[in-house]
Amino acid sequence: MNDMWPNIRKQFERQVVRPDVVRKMIECGMRVSDDEKVYVDDVEVDYTALARAVDVDRRVVKQTVQQIRSNRYLYSLFSKTKPLGTSLVDLVSQLGYTAIVIEADPKAPGVMAGVAEILSRYQMVVRQAVAEDPEMVPDAKMTLVVEGQLTGQAMEELHGMKAVRSIKILK
Repeated sequence: MNDMWPNIRKQFERQVVRPDVVRKMIECGMRVSDDEKVYVDDVEVDYTALARAVDVDRRVVKQTVQQIRSNRYLYSLFSKTKPLGTSLVDLVSQLGYTAIVIEADPKAPGVMAGVAEILSRYQMVVRQAVAEDPEMVPDAKMTLVVEGQLTGQAMEELHGMKAVRSIKILK
């Protein structure tokens, strides 16, 4: 669905801070229930806690949730949202893995496939891959957590990819 983010933004274009609440909800994989409660998976999130995270009044969160619940399109999305799961990025050193953060042209096709192909030639197993949505995140990045250490040769090949702008290694 190519027009999802513009459609979501359009629903909140007249509000100043409600888009910030929506962005945090998407970022955390929060969903809205029939009875206007907010959940991350099956854990209820208090309006006040969400308000603190976004630095807004809890009434703004309540109004945002009510707007989502009363809008068929928004509710069809936010009633099914789920968190992505645990990120391994901050654990790479403990696990002996490497995180590769890649900035690339978000409109270029095949970046993830090209990176995976290069890594597979060097016998590197991808344990986790997360690509941020360029419609939601300025300077969106793709982060791969791989077993072991990246070789210089593999790094050169990754840098040589046409759409790749930069690569950062986290250990």
